[in-house]
Amino acid sequence: MFSGRKRVSMSGLADKPFAISKRLVWEAYERVKANKGAAGVDECSIEDFEKDLQGNLYKIWNRMSSGTYFPPPVKAVEIPKPGGTRILGVPTVADRIAQTVVALTLEPRTESIFHDDSYGYRPRRSALQAVERCRQRCWKKDWVLDLDVQKFFDSVDHALMVKAVEANTDQRWVVLYVKRWLVAPLQLPDGTLQERDRGTPQGSAATPPTQWVTRA
Repeated sequence: MFSGRKRVSMSGLADKPFAISKRLVWEAYERVKANKGAAGVDECSIEDFEKDLQGNLYKIWNRMSSGTYFPPPVKAVEIPKPGGTRILGVPTVADRIAQTVVALTLEPRTESIFHDDSYGYRPRRSALQAVERCRQRCWKKDWVLDLDVQKFFDSVDHALMVKAVEANTDQRWVVLYVKRWLVAPLQLPDGTLQERDRGTPQGSAATPPTQWVTRA
């Protein structure tokens, strides 16, 4: 566990507006490290981040607990797909950890209300399990229903997304940071910044929670 650099109460929380435990930040770091991933706009890799691990984790905890955490721009990366390209958003390592803190906070609530057949972005579930379930269903049914919401992530309404998050948590800081992540600009491949008033880039740790509350 990373140590604090200021006066901390016996509970492990300083006198902050928001009660976010250091253990939660540590668990978020461990999940981000396990998922690996590329560096964001600051070009800081996991290995670079770990050169001052305690100090960097303390900064995340301190800023999130005090309400002063503001996300940096998200690095936009184009990946090929049939018929064109898709934009993935790559947050910085520190921002992925901060987003995972929120994801871990929302997870118990969303997991409790999901249908058993839901597999996307859920803990201890995989695409292979979903395929296995489909295989079982194919023995019983001779039809398939396939649908997709066109450009959902590009066009999702921020106000509706925030409303969905608010309906699934009583933690004000979770809503506060989701709002800030929704409007964090994209840094395009040419270095320019693109402001956003709708949509959320795929590829970030905060994207699964927004899917969770939308589908729940």
